[in-house]
Amino acid sequence: MKASKLKDWQRTVEDTAAKQDTRLAGLTTAEAQRRLEKYGHNELATKGKTTLLQKFLAQFKDLMIIVLLVAALISVFVGEGVDALIILLVVVLNAIFGVFQESKAEEAIDALKSLAAPQAKVERDGQIQQIQSTKLVPGDVVILEAGDVVPADLRLVESASMQIEESALTGESVPVNKQTAALDDEQLPLGDRTNLAFMNSNVTFGRGKGIVIHTGMATEVGKIARLINDADETITPLQRNLTKLSKTLTWLILAIAVVVFAVGMLRGQESLIDMLLTAISLAVAAIPEGLPAIVTITLALGTQRMVKRHAIIRKLPAVETLGSTQIIASDKTGTLTQNKMTVEKLFVDNQLMDAAAVTPDFQSKLFDLMILNNDTKKIDEELVGDPTETALIAFNDQRGYSSAAVIDQYQRVAEVPFDSERKLMSTVNALPDGKYLITVKGAPDELLKRTTKYVMPGAELPMDEAEERRIQAVNHDLALQAIRVLGFAYRIVDAVPEKLTSAVVENDLIFAGLVGMIDPERPEVAQAIQEAHDAGIQTLMITGDHRDTAGAIAKRLGMITDAEADTAVVTGAELDQQTDEQLADHVANYRVYARVAPEHKVRIVDAWQKKGKVVAMTGDGVNDAPSLKQADIGVAMGITGTEVSKGASDMVLADDNFATIVDAVEEGRKVFANIQKAIQYLLSANLGEVLTLFVMTMMGWQILAPVHILWINLVTDTLPAIALGLEPAEKNVMQQPPRDKKSSFLSGGVAGNVIYQGILEGAITLFVYAMALAFPDHSGSAQIHADALTMAFATLGLIQLFHAFNSKSIHGSIFQATTWKNKFFNWAILIAFALLAITIVVPGFNDLFHVSHLNLHQWLIVIGASLSMIVIVEVVKLIQRTLKKSRGN
Repeated sequence: MKASKLKDWQRTVEDTAAKQDTRLAGLTTAEAQRRLEKYGHNELATKGKTTLLQKFLAQFKDLMIIVLLVAALISVFVGEGVDALIILLVVVLNAIFGVFQESKAEEAIDALKSLAAPQAKVERDGQIQQIQSTKLVPGDVVILEAGDVVPADLRLVESASMQIEESALTGESVPVNKQTAALDDEQLPLGDRTNLAFMNSNVTFGRGKGIVIHTGMATEVGKIARLINDADETITPLQRNLTKLSKTLTWLILAIAVVVFAVGMLRGQESLIDMLLTAISLAVAAIPEGLPAIVTITLALGTQRMVKRHAIIRKLPAVETLGSTQIIASDKTGTLTQNKMTVEKLFVDNQLMDAAAVTPDFQSKLFDLMILNNDTKKIDEELVGDPTETALIAFNDQRGYSSAAVIDQYQRVAEVPFDSERKLMSTVNALPDGKYLITVKGAPDELLKRTTKYVMPGAELPMDEAEERRIQAVNHDLALQAIRVLGFAYRIVDAVPEKLTSAVVENDLIFAGLVGMIDPERPEVAQAIQEAHDAGIQTLMITGDHRDTAGAIAKRLGMITDAEADTAVVTGAELDQQTDEQLADHVANYRVYARVAPEHKVRIVDAWQKKGKVVAMTGDGVNDAPSLKQADIGVAMGITGTEVSKGASDMVLADDNFATIVDAVEEGRKVFANIQKAIQYLLSANLGEVLTLFVMTMMGWQILAPVHILWINLVTDTLPAIALGLEPAEKNVMQQPPRDKKSSFLSGGVAGNVIYQGILEGAITLFVYAMALAFPDHSGSAQIHADALTMAFATLGLIQLFHAFNSKSIHGSIFQATTWKNKFFNWAILIAFALLAITIVVPGFNDLFHVSHLNLHQWLIVIGASLSMIVIVEVVKLIQRTLKKSRGN
């Protein structure tokens, strides 16, 4: 077969390099740039974004909007041109607002996508470089390691025990062993193309190198992306629930609109056209068609706020799920702790001291020994080496005792390397007087066997049993606190020992002291765990560390008490002895999991989920991906996490900090609460409108015109509802237990509030209308009815703006410090009020909106009645809080 017709897997490495016109040393930067211009960026195409015009026209596809446009057309034919104009104005303004909502949501989501650009290691210009994977081009040579996501389709040219998991493409969860030899078969399924690596697959083991043969939409995953782009977009469960709610309300309100139309026609109080327009406007105004968009914006804005708090949300519905989190299972190292060994205790001059209280000086040999018996290197002001040894150098340097000066003064001339059997390390350093200092560092037990003296201030005393027991006791106590202890000793000799062996060098030593180190907890974590506990969230520690270390850190963080150390801590070996059913029965007893393997994490998550709990799980390694996917919220580490773990997660911690998870939970609760507030506000307002028109029709009164309802709906259902989504968290949001997994936006008393508040809005509006008819300010039937209708119109609109303040908290009082904190809300109310008032007070608008001027007395009635909404709802909330408190909730 001709080389040009060979499939990618049939080509040899040399053939592939020739076809891609590249070398195994990679491309030059100039050539890569030329190819980038030719082939385009290495990224998957998404559905083309709609233009502003397309977004605008799409707003008119809604059935209710079409009905409203028909109503406007009818108005034109019957000579009501002003009504038609206002209806069209409302429709257009609604469409403009819808475009704004959609664009805002897209911008928020795009901003999040840009934060997750993966990197690729390539060879260019003869050097290994790290670049954005979107800038890869055919012919680039890519280096792969365990934990990497393959950035493009590659023909492998090196493979050192490399395995790649390709389940996203093949459905096979078992990783594929990769090799570099050409394959003969012309027809091979993806899973059998063992010399190729495919974009977005995960390297689970080993390392390798490959030549880029396809990028972007030309890759195998690009073919799948094309199918996805051709498919209809799916909506989230959240949006699905909201759509269901909207449909239910739609049919209910349409039924009421039909009744209003029928009764109005039977009474003969309005013309057919007027009643038709009234019924249609009632239906359109009462349906919260903008609710899904408002929810999406609230979620998107929540994700942007989380980014500022170092939490990157990868999946929008995760924001809402976070609010119901009941269990947080966290890794220890780097998340609960600082992942940095730190000197915490010193036993020097025969007394145990906190490191913070110690100032190093040359009078004590211990500090010199910490520096000299140490292989740490300083590169670009960074300490590089074993974490234990770098901690010793950092301790001295941070306290002004220069390690560089000590090393320069006492040059190392020989050493006896560390050995795991004897657990010691020794160095020989030259002294200024021509003698030599032997330093020894290691396990205190082994060190004490070789000491004959110990140091006291200004003296060297013989080592005796009492002193040895004292040192052993200190070592034991520190070990119980999970503090790693190193002993230091020394002696001075006249010459460098001829034989550098342990027997020759490490004897007749003078004990200098002990240094205790630990990877300390992050200072903010203990408070975060307490906040989680107050919020009804249980925190678990899952670590590969030893039982004692895990237990000690858990106690320091307040996760367990001394009395619980034996029962609340369990090891992976102990989990292996339990069946899944037994673990599910006992899982509530455990809060610390030590020496666990990745597969144990999946079992732990599953056991809690069987108890109906919402679980958040952290992870950073390739093998954590299964547990991150299993959890309700998978949380990956942004700094130490692999691309695999990030890909499997719902959220990424930009700072690898446990406290960030708690911040995200708080934000999730706030987002859910704000959506609830918007729903309560919109539904109760719409119910008030429906009841007002329904009762007016039943009573045979002159009813509000379509323009009245549409205008009220426009000014009260847009800006104030969006503004409620920006409310700050209520002060007790993290003192409440997590909401139930099955709860909805109407749970927690919201449904009841919607009903009574909607009835209250309608009742107050009708009361004002009735009062205006009974006690008119003007004479003449037409003027009296015009004033009554105008007062009802103003009251219905104003009462909803005042009710927006009620909706700032479902059960809490508005008379608190945060009431005026939301500046966007304050402006939204002022703008909405101005738009409402302009129809009455500005000359010329009266005729457009069929309203009359109101005098001061009438305005006082309208404002007083509208304010009563706040008073009544505050009283009801107080009663609700009192009853809840009396029940002990």
